[in-house]
Amino acid sequence: MPSPKKKPALGRGLGSLMGEAQSETGFSASADQKLSIDEIKPNPNQPRTHFNETELEELSESIREHGVLQPLLVRKKGSFYEIIAGERRYQASLMAGLTELPVIIKDVDDQAVMEIALIENLQRSDLNPIEEARGYKQLLKASGMTQEALSKAVSKSRSSITNSLRLLDLPDTVQQYLYDGKLTAGHARAILAVPFDDQRIKLADKVVAEGLSVRATENLAPLFSVGDVPRTPRPVTPQSYKKAARYLRQVFNTNVRVKSTRGKNKIEIEFKDEEELSRILSQVIEGDDE
Repeated sequence: MPSPKKKPALGRGLGSLMGEAQSETGFSASADQKLSIDEIKPNPNQPRTHFNETELEELSESIREHGVLQPLLVRKKGSFYEIIAGERRYQASLMAGLTELPVIIKDVDDQAVMEIALIENLQRSDLNPIEEARGYKQLLKASGMTQEALSKAVSKSRSSITNSLRLLDLPDTVQQYLYDGKLTAGHARAILAVPFDDQRIKLADKVVAEGLSVRATENLAPLFSVGDVPRTPRPVTPQSYKKAARYLRQVFNTNVRVKSTRGKNKIEIEFKDEEELSRILSQVIEGDDE
């Protein structure tokens, strides 16, 4: 029985499509045609969840002056065209008041659309660390890529991708700090050195509250690492020991402890000075004479 064909790492035709889906810098590809901006809709599964408003404004100004230099990559979807790559250009064009956009129209399936959108975003440098890590995870899961193949697809080292994916091991609270820009990836890597989630959160809270540097976070991490080391539970004192201690406290009118220490049983009788020691000793002797 012939072995099943292995799915190409980037999906059928994805490599060539990515050449058409590069960012708006550099030489533009030839557009198939122009479409009314009203006919174009964003991809609802767009992996990027946050667009930098300042950068969109800057791109919008450039588009007002020079137009859209790089066509959007779209596919026909019902009565409209869905963006495969180029949503930043689309959003900036809306801000610039354009009424039509240059497009390249391709017939691709849902998985290829997702892969292209992910790779286009991951090739950019302005993703926040959590968006980047989630993008890597989603792409690895959906495409069956190895980390090595992914590193080539997005032009990043394999160690960079591995370190990025480790950020998803952080508690949700710390991930949100990263997403909001309150922590950097450098802070996060220092926090990952702490083995317990609750201590990771405490360290992250301190870093955010005090605006600590990465170096300060690295120096603090060992102190937080020992906070929740499991301790050997203290042995339960037998009821007979407690009963004896209460009786002896009444007899000697001072604090008495009956306990086990390192395998040895002890009775400890407190006294504040020689006079009280003499009194206690007299009681012991008198009791012995009886």
